[in-house]
Amino acid sequence: MAGGWSRDGAVQDQIDASIEDAVKRARSSLAKGESLKRCEECAAKIPEARRIAVPGVRLCVQCQSAHDEGDAFTSTINRRGSKDSQLR
Repeated sequence: MAGGWSRDGAVQDQIDASIEDAVKRARSSLAKGESLKRCEECAAKIPEARRIAVPGVRLCVQCQSAHDEGDAFTSTINRRGSKDSQLR
């Protein structure tokens, strides 16, 4: 059920678009190419098991954990559904 001037299914379209954006963002952050034998940041040796398990790995576990903590914040605002985007 849509409200106001929106058509039926508009809310679901916004939800689908948000999910699609999140999937694209996650896929773009995946490593590509050949795995490194040494970490890009600290030059520590990357174990062979990690290189096999994560193709294209560039960081050791410790550096990757620190990198992931920095990326933990994600916006909860659906810009497609915000009033600002509807006014443009």
